[in-house]
Amino acid sequence: MKTLLIGSSLLLASFSTLAAEPAPVIKDYGYFYNVPEHVSDLNQAQFKIAFDVGKGAEKGVQNNHINSLARFINMHVAHGVKPGNIQLALVVHGGASVDVLKNSDYKARFEKDNKTESLIKQLLANNTQVYVCGQSAMHMKVAADQLIPGVKMALSAMTAHAQLQQQGYTLNPF
Repeated sequence: MKTLLIGSSLLLASFSTLAAEPAPVIKDYGYFYNVPEHVSDLNQAQFKIAFDVGKGAEKGVQNNHINSLARFINMHVAHGVKPGNIQLALVVHGGASVDVLKNSDYKARFEKDNKTESLIKQLLANNTQVYVCGQSAMHMKVAADQLIPGVKMALSAMTAHAQLQQQGYTLNPF
């Protein structure tokens, strides 16, 4: 009986721990590990961060470099940062330029679904700006009307980064 009570108590403790964790902001993406003893006080933290992604995914596969933004959002919200205190920007260039194509245009070009589209849409809905380098887009034959709605065409990735830095964004080195 004593073993049953201890087991039940542990089970209840694990359920209450799980119930206390917030649901991920970006669903189905951005998995992270809980770090209960981290040294940062994140309750009042404010983030303005630009991410740079130039490497494209294998065709029909999610771009895991873009998934880093979802991980940043989910991890920080779960550890006490208010979602409104996280402003991210994604600057896409090079081979990754095709990863921001609408699924219909992506599928017409590669005969596979764009597995990154849902992620981009959720990022856009959660305080993230997404820019594609116009120089890369022109080279890759990506027109503005082919982009996932909300993705903006910049003159270049260099221009987007310079303007984001002027707006107070720092560059994430990952």
